[in-house]
Amino acid sequence: MQIYEELQARGLIAQVTDEDQVRELINNGKATFYIGFDPTADSLHVGHFMALSLMRRLQKAGNQPIALLGGGTGMIGDPSGKSDMRKMLTRETIQHNIECFQKQMSRFIDFGEGKAMMVNNADWLLNLNYVDLLREVGACFSVNNMLRAECYKQRMEKGLSFLEFNYMIMQSYDFYVLYQKYGCNFQFGGNDQWSNMLGGLELIRRKLGKTDAAAMTITLLLNSEGKKMGKTEKGAVWLDPDKTSPYEFYQYWRNVSDSDVIKCLKMLTEVPLEEIAVMETWQDSKLNQAKEVLAFELTKLVHGEEEATKAQQTARSLFGTGAQQADMPTTELSEADLTDGKISIIKLLVQAGLAASNGEAKKLVKGGGVSVDGEKVAAIDATYAVPADGLVLRKGKKVYRKVALAK
Repeated sequence: MQIYEELQARGLIAQVTDEDQVRELINNGKATFYIGFDPTADSLHVGHFMALSLMRRLQKAGNQPIALLGGGTGMIGDPSGKSDMRKMLTRETIQHNIECFQKQMSRFIDFGEGKAMMVNNADWLLNLNYVDLLREVGACFSVNNMLRAECYKQRMEKGLSFLEFNYMIMQSYDFYVLYQKYGCNFQFGGNDQWSNMLGGLELIRRKLGKTDAAAMTITLLLNSEGKKMGKTEKGAVWLDPDKTSPYEFYQYWRNVSDSDVIKCLKMLTEVPLEEIAVMETWQDSKLNQAKEVLAFELTKLVHGEEEATKAQQTARSLFGTGAQQADMPTTELSEADLTDGKISIIKLLVQAGLAASNGEAKKLVKGGGVSVDGEKVAAIDATYAVPADGLVLRKGKKVYRKVALAK
């Protein structure tokens, strides 16, 4: 199976323009493609990992990735999929986030000589003269067409700022520059990026007089499942181990729903499709084996095999007979957190991040979903001393946290 057919089989392609040419160029390693990453935080998250996985697959097949860091577009904010305007970031924060992204991306993509490129759209967007941009680029866009785009329609009722309205033009200009400067002939993105991506295609056609889009500007659409992945009650699942520990990362994937495990194996891992096909026949409790494979393979890709092995051993010991705690996420308390040498279960749950508020903590205890060192907590006024080796707090069946006094 060639790479394009594999992408289809793994469910990664939702829509595509000029499919015959797309297939030919990708399968023959002739694609120079870009995916954009706006630096809205100081770590990549699971949604980004889906895009990185795609880049990794295509690079192994001989195609050249361009990781486009949004130092310029990050100052505007993409309205796609947003109900409100994104908080505006300072240039200093954006630059710091870019530096964090650069370090993380290098773990997944080979940026060696002639391999992949990492570029920053601030290099051309921040130097644009506004009037020149209006004349050169703005004239190529119909406001009527832009307002029909799904990414804008979703925001029209709540309010769409003029700042965000310009995002489509900026992203389209990115493709125009990358095409001219680096010969970039592909762009990938989620479903919600379709209008923005077509804008870039149209800009190249109009500015450069290119009518043969199949040969010059081919646009693929990456399935946007990544937008849904990596979300928890506490927020995003990060690739930075200081924000989401390898054990927490492992547990996130170990606890995916039965209906999602095969889809995640196909989209995100490098497990051969033949092996996944066998797992598709598994049912009920046997699906837990597939979830272990998913969790281990993704933790290995993101954090390395050693961390993946430790996370798996910790999880198995907790859900089996042991009480291995060395790699369990830990919350450290100070003496100031204690009253007469003890801490209430309500405060303990909140401090450990297992409940967002005292009210939520009380509901958890009343529902019988909390235990300390294996013993169910029966009363909301229960208090606990914290021994030298700490104690293990559990919420539900699968969420554990070690709590210990800071040394």
